[in-house]
Amino acid sequence: MPVSGKAAAGDAGASSTAARDTGVRGPAARDTGGSSDPAAPDAGRTTVLHRLDGGVSWITLDRPEAMNALTWDQRERVIALLAEASADPAVRAVVLTATGRGFCAGADLRGAPAPARERVAGDVARTIRLGAQRLIAAVLDCEKPVIAAVNGTAAGIGAHLAFACDLVLAADTAVFIEVFVRRGLVPDGGGAYLLPRLVGPHRAKELMFFGDALPAAEAERIGLVNRAVPPEELPALAAEWAGRLAAGPTRALALTKQLVNASADSDRSTAFAAEAAAQETNMTTRDANEGVASFVERRAPRYRGC
Repeated sequence: MPVSGKAAAGDAGASSTAARDTGVRGPAARDTGGSSDPAAPDAGRTTVLHRLDGGVSWITLDRPEAMNALTWDQRERVIALLAEASADPAVRAVVLTATGRGFCAGADLRGAPAPARERVAGDVARTIRLGAQRLIAAVLDCEKPVIAAVNGTAAGIGAHLAFACDLVLAADTAVFIEVFVRRGLVPDGGGAYLLPRLVGPHRAKELMFFGDALPAAEAERIGLVNRAVPPEELPALAAEWAGRLAAGPTRALALTKQLVNASADSDRSTAFAAEAAAQETNMTTRDANEGVASFVERRAPRYRGC
């Protein structure tokens, strides 16, 4: 079950009412992703910022007063933007970040559509499949590399949203919390799938069984975070890494992402077959031929993303 944003924020020891804007805006601008529910707390307000800049799609959660607890509308907007990134040749990398002191403090159900009837058996599983799991799948399946720039608390589905990204950068003041156990809940949003693959089953169980806050520096040490840096350095680092990805061979990166994501679920023969198929596909791209040509001609490659 999703975790309420207020509960997660409280467990993280942060006050949402005192939150100030220290998030990673990058070149993000206001988008049209506000709530569609006139009764919702954020009705009429845009709570997801988006801008395409230099081949990078910047997606920014913008509910700092709620530690960016994820609403139904925000989730749907992020899923849509990730799908657009996959389909748009102008997008060659994605940065997922937030404003304020929280990256994402869990799921906030206040903006969810009201149920049309009393809950029956099967409703909860369906909600998880179509909600939290669909969001995580959108990140994993995005055909462009996705960087998480974690500016603050990432709890519950917020932590899993970060872990699903291809690269994770974090402010050294950020914390990650598997908050579900504190509410007597089973982790959702693919947590039990992602964490063992990232840190092994024993460490994953430690995080999920106890629900202790994991500082960014420790998350970096155990491999959950690529880099933990001072908060003021996070925007520049995210922009630098995204820029490098955007200048790279986009289809080769997409195929590499697919191979790595599938590797833990494949036997050797399946993995080798997938690798050979990816090589075959990639060698039909202009970027692959440009890479080979640039090597032969002893010059820097000029990748076009196709």
